[in-house]
Amino acid sequence: MLTKRIIPCLDIKNGRTVKGVNFVDLKDAGDPVELAKKYAETGADELVFLDISATEERRATLIDLVRKVAATINIPFTVGGGISSVADVDILLRNGADKISINSSAVKNPDLINKIAAKYGSQCVVVAIDAKQIDGVWIVHLVGGKVPTELNLFDWAKEVEQRGAGEILFTSMNNDGTKNGFANEALAQLSEIVNIPIIASGGAGTMEHFADTFIIGKADAALAASVFHYQEIEILELKQFLKNQNIAIRV
Repeated sequence: MLTKRIIPCLDIKNGRTVKGVNFVDLKDAGDPVELAKKYAETGADELVFLDISATEERRATLIDLVRKVAATINIPFTVGGGISSVADVDILLRNGADKISINSSAVKNPDLINKIAAKYGSQCVVVAIDAKQIDGVWIVHLVGGKVPTELNLFDWAKEVEQRGAGEILFTSMNNDGTKNGFANEALAQLSEIVNIPIIASGGAGTMEHFADTFIIGKADAALAASVFHYQEIEILELKQFLKNQNIAIRV
């Protein structure tokens, strides 16, 4: 049985870690290099680094910062934000990323998924999907949640798997930053229709929420930010709690 993964997320804006609620009202959450080092030392299974303003500002990801973070950690490292070509991926992998995450660029140019998977392998490709439930329908949004599309979450998830994505990082915009729990119904539905790992994101507030997303949401990994950044939940304590719930986890 594959173990479930706990993944802290560093949302980066202007070189600092930030966190908001429902994708707005961003507040400073600390130095990304210091946070990354701490997470690697205190039991995180992986780390995700998202340069959240790169797409909106139409620039490449912060390479120097990626290199500094990579140098301080010894766990798998996923980087996203502003990636729009195979050349962008190449630069990030050469500067310490293990996997890359694409979101807006994948929707605008779906062939990019195929190209990255063909060159580097599916295990390198995480497709991030930010979706919002509107009148009962999960609609995919782009550019940090600012631009709605006509894509349905579940249709898009199936397509990205067929194109070669190795994982899906699903963030519920309705749940993001609320600390009311993950979107477990949507997550369970996703896990039924695709055969690649699903990372749950958006809504972590308690240790029980993590257990619920693994048991009810059938997620393969759970990603969170503020509960870790502000030390509301310690990763090792969380893992022990999950182990006590008979959830397969690496402690």
